[in-house]
Amino acid sequence: MRVLHWHVHGSWSTAFVRGPHTYLVPVTPDRDADGRGRAQTFDWPANAIEIAPEALAGADVDVVVLQRPHEVQLTQQWLGRRPGRDVPAVYVEHNTPRGDVPDTRHPMADRSDIPVVHVTPFNELFWDCGRAPTLVIEHGIPDPGYRYTGDIPHAAVVINEPVRRWRVTGTDLLPRFTAQAPLDVFGMTVSQLPANDRITTFEDLPQARMHAELARRRVYLHPIRWTSLGLSLLEAMHLGMPVVALATTEVVAAVPPGAGVISTRIDLLADALRAFIADPGLAQHVGVAARAAARHRYSLDRFCTDWDQLIKEVSR
Repeated sequence: MRVLHWHVHGSWSTAFVRGPHTYLVPVTPDRDADGRGRAQTFDWPANAIEIAPEALAGADVDVVVLQRPHEVQLTQQWLGRRPGRDVPAVYVEHNTPRGDVPDTRHPMADRSDIPVVHVTPFNELFWDCGRAPTLVIEHGIPDPGYRYTGDIPHAAVVINEPVRRWRVTGTDLLPRFTAQAPLDVFGMTVSQLPANDRITTFEDLPQARMHAELARRRVYLHPIRWTSLGLSLLEAMHLGMPVVALATTEVVAAVPPGAGVISTRIDLLADALRAFIADPGLAQHVGVAARAAARHRYSLDRFCTDWDQLIKEVSR
């Protein structure tokens, strides 16, 4: 199958393009948001092929994977075919609903010809998808291998755009954890964080290098309030890191007992952070359990199999 798919979310797409199909990825001269092309900091296989918008008009496309509302119009404009009518399409919902939760209506809610694929059961529960058929294909992670050393007694945090997204990503909570451990914050635009001598930032590292750096930190801190399910959390668990996380959205299912500490009480999370920093043996033991849990639920093979089955079904 030839699948048209925009490069929107780097970590999700890195797993998606490892399926058995050919993935056409739009690329524009300036690699803007509608034409990022192949990832520059992630390892993508050769079956993810860049294609210019002007070349799509004559391209052979079997399925369109939409991820943003305006991609419906982009498909009509660039491909010359209407998604859901002239070409099979699905819509991947990566995000938790915003606005009047839990009454937020999905952009595809008035269409019955484009299934909405949620990346977590939590998302499917909270979005009002109206007439649109819905299903869940949970995340899958390319396994980076067990790499944990924890030799740096700091907490690692991964947040993209922490200032712009402030309360959504729990950025406001970070100073409340610095008494327990220095925080090393990785991600996009993290250099914009307010100055704090207990917070060090590492901006825009290639994925492989970020994994190597994360694995050296003693514990992974996930302060996210309202995002779907941070793939950085799953990556940290795959690396063998113990995790301390807010018990919000899908985290309560992703981090089972024994794989870390989750709570909505900041004092309990601070205590857990302090305990992992102080006890490397405990941190390692819990990290091994976290890796086992993540590999069981979020395997790349299961993810690719689920997507392969759906792509074949909608293409019939």
